Amino acid sequence: MNKSSRVFLTVSVILFGLLTIALFRLQVIKGTHYKLVAESNIFRIRRVTATRGEIYDQKYRPIVQNIPSHNLYLNSGEISNLNSLARFLSWQFDLTEEEVKQMVLKQRFRSYEEILVVDNVPYEKMLSVSEYLNYYPELTFRIGSTRNYQYPNHFSGYVGRINEAEFKRYSEEDYSINSYIGKTGLERYYEVLLRGKDGREVVQVDAQGRSLGLFAQGGYQEPLNGLSLVLTIDNELQDFARRVFPAGFKGTIVVSDVTSGGILAYVSKPEYDPNLFMQRISTEVWADLNRAEKPMLDRVIHATYPPGSVFKPVTGGLGLHQGLITANSRLSYCNGGLQVGNRYFRCWNPDGHGRTNIVEALMHSCDVYFYDLSLKLDLDDFRDYTLASHLATRTGIDLPNERNGFFPDTAWYQETYGANIGTIGHKVNLSIGQGEILISPIQMNAYYTAIANNGIWIQPHLLKHTVGRGRLARTEVEPLKQARLPFTANELKIIQEGLYAVCNAPKGTARNVQVPGAKTYGKTGSAENAMGEETHAWFCGYIVTDKPEIAITVLMENAGGGAAMAAPVARQIFDFYMGNIEDIKRPAQPPIQFQSADEHELEQSIPLEETHIQDSEQLEAGEDDSDVQLDQSQEI
Repeated sequence: MNKSSRVFLTVSVILFGLLTIALFRLQVIKGTHYKLVAESNIFRIRRVTATRGEIYDQKYRPIVQNIPSHNLYLNSGEISNLNSLARFLSWQFDLTEEEVKQMVLKQRFRSYEEILVVDNVPYEKMLSVSEYLNYYPELTFRIGSTRNYQYPNHFSGYVGRINEAEFKRYSEEDYSINSYIGKTGLERYYEVLLRGKDGREVVQVDAQGRSLGLFAQGGYQEPLNGLSLVLTIDNELQDFARRVFPAGFKGTIVVSDVTSGGILAYVSKPEYDPNLFMQRISTEVWADLNRAEKPMLDRVIHATYPPGSVFKPVTGGLGLHQGLITANSRLSYCNGGLQVGNRYFRCWNPDGHGRTNIVEALMHSCDVYFYDLSLKLDLDDFRDYTLASHLATRTGIDLPNERNGFFPDTAWYQETYGANIGTIGHKVNLSIGQGEILISPIQMNAYYTAIANNGIWIQPHLLKHTVGRGRLARTEVEPLKQARLPFTANELKIIQEGLYAVCNAPKGTARNVQVPGAKTYGKTGSAENAMGEETHAWFCGYIVTDKPEIAITVLMENAGGGAAMAAPVARQIFDFYMGNIEDIKRPAQPPIQFQSADEHELEQSIPLEETHIQDSEQLEAGEDDSDVQLDQSQEI
């Protein structure tokens, strides 16, 4: 054997040895590892989307339902010509070629997961596009579901496609890039209840990603559908309140059940249709939603206003509580105003009211009485009492991003105007609900509801219970807070007498709000503000039959006097309620699809505290994505 042959043999032996070692390492030492890798290359886990829970009123009438939709999906792993695909989609849908390419680029590391390209495609459009799908096998239409909101409102909120920030934020909560997520309102607050849990389907595919159909009888995990919500809302009362609010005005109506704190009607005007967000919004629609009237602003919880005279029971209550006045105390004579230092504070009535006690002062809404009383009050005590009355602070209603409101203290005035600022004149303004004070309509409604409920404040809420695969009462979802207003029984009685006189005495400012079959209590308010020349019109009140029934808050921005504008609206709602009281209060039988589910417990517990149920911590950290306009220049 010559030298070249020996070299060739040696090299061959070495190469064979290396190959033997590599094969041994691949098949024996690393065999299990590479077996799993190989299996992962031919198996796909397809997400089976859970059905989102629906939303009903207290009689199981629909507010939000699921309806079928046609959705177009893209399998990025099957794209043969991206430029051609992008041109086709931009031609057929309201998409640019660049948007399509970016969509695919972002999914380049998730080629196993289909991309939802267009949702809620009209049936006719689906048929016309389907004719071209043989040229684009990467595109597939699938039947899904979309939300159908039965009427315009703010409390239900709406859902939308999850964005990148939300996807990262909730990365541990099993969302996909195609998931829908609650954006506002109840859809956001109760996201964890409504959403459910997606299932999985194991599919074996070939090298091109086509299913081999080997798991027809197995490899399937059922989705856990979301819970449906039954609200305290009454659809008929809600509809009437929406229709009775005067056209052309902005404002709110809140109607609550006195004994439970549940919201029966929740109106913010102008309103918008949440169904607009179930499809791609055009530039024109988006501009309309952001017009000067701010239809997307939920004025019930996201806007705060000077409360005007509807705040006077708070001032009077503090005077009674501190023993500064009694039911019979008559303060300064009202001849149309009161001189305080070098400033003359006018009463709304230039002819004056004479000397009044607390009941008469509430009945006439005499400003001078409360001006005089404020001179005896300590500002910081005034603020503490207001907060103890659950005003100028969040109520905790089950909606996201509720506003706090504002009531200033001595430190705030000193920081704002200087250490030597005097607060006497500011107290005078605050005593009649003017100045820097800001209160939301929901806070005002909860306060008057508590007065009607013998001083017991109950956290306002919209959820009554859940239905579907199990039933949870509102208190099982979240504890319902209750507290006593800072009234003694006698103090509360005096305030109630004043509110009764407002609606029933010959000279009461709301004597037109009397309802057959019930006793009416209430207070009107006309609040000066920085938003226009006309005052905001307020009415807050309640009715009592054999027991307290409902409390109403009506606010109309820049509408004028509360007695002339807001009180008649409240009167119509009181009349409607009394005329339909038996139907409204009659318990409803659950639909048959929910009856069996109501008889047993949930199949598995839901960790409410871990997700979107509470937004208060986010707010305290400074996160608030709501479009909010405050009534004053100062944002709190």
